Amino acid sequence: MKNKYFNRELSWLEFNARVLNESKRKEIPLLERLKFLAITSSNFDEFFQVRVASIKRQLQHNIHTNDQSGYSPKTLLAKISQRCHILTKQLDDTLSYDILPSLAKEGIVYVNAKKLTAAQKSYTESIFRHEIFPLLTPLRTDSAEFPHIGNLRLTAAFLLEPMEGVKPLESALKTKLEQDILALVQVPSSIPPVVWLPASEDGKKQFTVVEDIISLFGRELFPGYTVKEYMLFKVARDADFSVDEDSGENFIQAMEQVLIKRQSSFAVRMTCNNSSAKIQKMIQEKLELTDQDVYTINNVIEPSSFLELTSSTENPSLLYPEWKNFYPDDFPEKESFWNTLRQKDILLHVPYQKFDPVVKFVKAAAKDPNVLAIKMTLYRTGSDSPIVQALKKAAQNGKQVTAFVELKARFDEKRNISWALELENAGVIVVYGVVNLKVHAKACLVIRRESDGIRRYAHFSTGNYNQKTAKIYQDLSIFTSNHDLTSDATLFFNVISGYSALQTMHNLYMAPVTLKARLLELIEREIRLSTPENPGLIMAKMNSLCHPQIINALYKASCAGVKILLNVRGICTLVPGVKDLSENIYVISIIDRYLEHSRIFYFKNDGEEELYLSSADWMERNLDKRIELMIPLRDSNTAKSVKEILNLYFQDNTHSHVLQKDGSWKIKTPEKKEQIVRVQEVLYEKYKKKDATKKSAPNIEFTVRRNG
Repeated sequence: MKNKYFNRELSWLEFNARVLNESKRKEIPLLERLKFLAITSSNFDEFFQVRVASIKRQLQHNIHTNDQSGYSPKTLLAKISQRCHILTKQLDDTLSYDILPSLAKEGIVYVNAKKLTAAQKSYTESIFRHEIFPLLTPLRTDSAEFPHIGNLRLTAAFLLEPMEGVKPLESALKTKLEQDILALVQVPSSIPPVVWLPASEDGKKQFTVVEDIISLFGRELFPGYTVKEYMLFKVARDADFSVDEDSGENFIQAMEQVLIKRQSSFAVRMTCNNSSAKIQKMIQEKLELTDQDVYTINNVIEPSSFLELTSSTENPSLLYPEWKNFYPDDFPEKESFWNTLRQKDILLHVPYQKFDPVVKFVKAAAKDPNVLAIKMTLYRTGSDSPIVQALKKAAQNGKQVTAFVELKARFDEKRNISWALELENAGVIVVYGVVNLKVHAKACLVIRRESDGIRRYAHFSTGNYNQKTAKIYQDLSIFTSNHDLTSDATLFFNVISGYSALQTMHNLYMAPVTLKARLLELIEREIRLSTPENPGLIMAKMNSLCHPQIINALYKASCAGVKILLNVRGICTLVPGVKDLSENIYVISIIDRYLEHSRIFYFKNDGEEELYLSSADWMERNLDKRIELMIPLRDSNTAKSVKEILNLYFQDNTHSHVLQKDGSWKIKTPEKKEQIVRVQEVLYEKYKKKDATKKSAPNIEFTVRRNG
């Protein structure tokens, strides 16, 4: 074969194509399809800011080396542009010719500026003058310095010419008047993008968007000028740079400077409507963008403008039917749960189950007079987080509270700085990550004084401590008081908090120290134990797979007859199904209403099965450049439950895509008479049934006789 690896960036584009494909599926409720469309657009913004910017910077530094997939930076940029233009057109066509017309049939009508009636024009003109006009600032572009165009800020451009007989300011000042006068106006983000119009006679709800109103009445910003042409656009800028952590600067101040630089870094992509080729060329030249960097569309620049529609409860049939989040049946709701955790581990599966037990765990620790200390990693959360509030309360209650806050969580830096300072002000010891490494592990350790001495309780998760994403991200976590795991957790926190020398953890595996080596060891063991009569088995679920050492080890295992089942939601650079290389490797990707986020690793081990949860994907950044954890499942019931969940994913035949050896993904459909399996629905029904069984169980109280 030509190459053993798919390209990482091109593989990611195919992931976004799978997300886009959900917006095209007629069986999915209409407003949910709109959400998938908005997610696709948002994903592109981040991709260009980070991955494409990184490739462009290679060219700026004259780096022309081919990557492991065989592409030079220049060739790769051309490939990315070609595929992105195709996907952008599909996105635009899906919105313009499918979703919006379908919404109109349902009585929700988008009316653009050109189709407003006289009454609607009068109504929107009033809104423009009283609510929008005062917020707008027109910027001239004929000065020495071209106006700054903020990263991802929606901007309107107007091509002007003076009216006959009017002397513009430039003429009065005797400055040279350019033949083409271009003015820029930033669309305000402080007002809702959707503007509802007066009800129509047929009872349909009609709306337009703020940028349409600006395009219609923007001429009022330029008295004495005629608007010749108009264009709306958005610029994505380089966001792939970080703090020099060895410089000795104040880290928070340095991070704040990064946020400022992100707004004025070099432009990577421009997205614009196709209303003015002339304006497009003028701005393109000013931003030093090539034709392949410019993406023109027919409809709105920001599909997310329409997301307000998805929050309405007036059209429930256009949304997914409600799936409730259930309280875990084995996690006590009222009484103290410390005794329960002393007896067994408890598995939590969000969003099918509520995130509440995690909040309760931290809140109870904050209030409990027997709790002496709490240690916790925080990657993405928020100031309104009940966990942050509980940590503050714990510190105020005199407990030793240490929070490991990762300020380098990209695009959440500003939010993290804000609530990290809140924690510090409340008396929490805040550790701002580890120099040159992101702390991506998800762990919480509670130290409690009990009648028989000090006991530790831990929570380990595959996902963030964020109550909002826990409603839409699928993740697994465990609560445990297992001595081996909690002892290692103590060592882990000591390592990342100070100058503790690396100590041997016998149960937890930490990147970048032991996690990758352990994975390679587990794969090698599977090879060693595999026989034709009793072949080995590896099953794994993750977000991304692109670490060459891990991939090579999996290729070796495949050649040794080990069966390998991989569920990879996003990037996968492994090439499956190739004879004498990967013919025993099967790769799927599930895209459905919940974002698949958990990492689960299973090894058959000749019948002595081992299962792990982890915060880490099988990527170089996770295994070599981040602080991550992999946790063995020691409780037999927990391990059995997780294995059942993992197996279910490979039975899905409605939302599963199968990776082909040419890099394409083929959606899986049920065979004739084959049972339809939608894994997320199966899991939901499972937890729904468990909850119903719990509620229907008789509540029997026993009266106990005692002497006296």
